Amino acid sequence: GLERIDLSIVPLVPYADVLMCTRGILRSVIPPQCAKPIALRTSAGATILTELSKELIGVEVEDAIRLNATAQAVMAYIGAPYEHETLGVLTRTIDAGMKYGLPTLAVTAVGKDMVRDARYLGMACRICAELGAQFVKTYYCEGFEKVTHGCPVPVVIAGGPKTDSELEVLEFVYNGIQKGAIGVNLGRNIWQNECPVGMAKALQALIHQNFTPQQAYELYLTEKNSKK
Repeated sequence: GLERIDLSIVPLVPYADVLMCTRGILRSVIPPQCAKPIALRTSAGATILTELSKELIGVEVEDAIRLNATAQAVMAYIGAPYEHETLGVLTRTIDAGMKYGLPTLAVTAVGKDMVRDARYLGMACRICAELGAQFVKTYYCEGFEKVTHGCPVPVVIAGGPKTDSELEVLEFVYNGIQKGAIGVNLGRNIWQNECPVGMAKALQALIHQNFTPQQAYELYLTEKNSKK
């Protein structure tokens, strides 16, 4: 699990297009020779003991550049008590990044009383895009094409909770790509899998080689069986 990122995440880096992480993990765990683009989490917030939407700027843009980040990632809590503050953090991050040509990924978070449907997620993505975010990360939902069609910047699918099967993951990623997403940002559905490398390879094939979910699943099974 995430207790030993050096064992669970680092071996997966070669199979990812981009690595999204915090400054501390990048400095202390990710090997310096890692040449993958980095989407650096630059907003910081409260723990789970308090209101999650109370965020601030945790990493200044100059430090993100020193760390060779490719993009900044900032949470935007639409419909949460501190929505206004998180949007302020987002816009200040976008402004700082624009000075240096560093793009900002807006990560749409869900307010406690908001439903993850196309109407809400579409509104959240549109707000972030209109504030200047260069791309947006959000959850897959029914009617996802309404989210992507209404957002003028690229949309990345968030991983969400761990699913019951590998095929289920591959199907929702495939459907999301078909409905306009440019990629996916997965976590536990890869590193908590019985064969994380196989899952990463299957997702690569799905996104970059136009595999169907069934073809990608067969690739996953081949990799999994080869490790036995």
